[in-house]
Amino acid sequence: MEYLKLNNNVEMPMAGLGTFLLSPDEAEASTMSALECGYRLIDTANAYVNEKAVGRGIRKSGVKRNEIFLETKLWPSFYEDEDAVDKTLQRLDTDYIDLLLIHQPAGNYIAGYRQMENAYNEGKVRAIGLSNFNETQIKEILSLCNVRPAILQTEIHPYSQEKNLKEFLEKENIAIQAWYPLGHGDKALLNEPLFTELGKKYGKSNAQIILRWHIQYGDVVIPGSKNPEHIKSNLDIFDFSLTDEEMSKIRGLDKKKRYYHSTPEMLKAYAEMVPDVDGQK
Repeated sequence: MEYLKLNNNVEMPMAGLGTFLLSPDEAEASTMSALECGYRLIDTANAYVNEKAVGRGIRKSGVKRNEIFLETKLWPSFYEDEDAVDKTLQRLDTDYIDLLLIHQPAGNYIAGYRQMENAYNEGKVRAIGLSNFNETQIKEILSLCNVRPAILQTEIHPYSQEKNLKEFLEKENIAIQAWYPLGHGDKALLNEPLFTELGKKYGKSNAQIILRWHIQYGDVVIPGSKNPEHIKSNLDIFDFSLTDEEMSKIRGLDKKKRYYHSTPEMLKAYAEMVPDVDGQK
């Protein structure tokens, strides 16, 4: 495993398991499977409605809590709830969260960020950050924050490399975490001849080549899966390195092609949507 040092000196594993779209049963099983094969980063969110299951998976894995980097995200409809962080801790059945993010720039996200700052200062959270924010929105947070965001979680993959955003984040000492690191399962991306060629050279799958590119590009990756073999395979990326020339060729694949497009209407809907976090299994 390789680690990334965040701007507050907290060390974060560069590869982890994402639990987006996993049912509680799947999230629990996948969390256990991931931890048993060496993962130490698990990502969830209020909106995934599987935080309780992730907490169970962590306990049942037998891995010590202080060896696990647990990450979750506050949902917009909870930003103004004073007990949002405490309830998140209760669902995860943990005393602290390693990384807590604002999930969407919707609703009163400033209030949400203040909540996270308070939790950070109280020792309930080791680092805080943002998810799905653009450069303008990040600058707004930077202009008023007391605790700087340590990371931005956003869509990054070889077809959408966000080079300008990445340059801005590097100047601000904010790390980047890629969701959809494999392009949302886009077969055109996964079957790129370049990845097939490199896969043959290194004895790796095309997906492993893409994930290795992310690591060397400085991205923390959280591919999601409920397949134990895929989970194991997605972590088997630390025994080889791509050359500078190969990295450059992959950079040339950038099409600025995103799969997720935020709109004002979507953000308004997010702020109004209340996930059934209390009714989750």
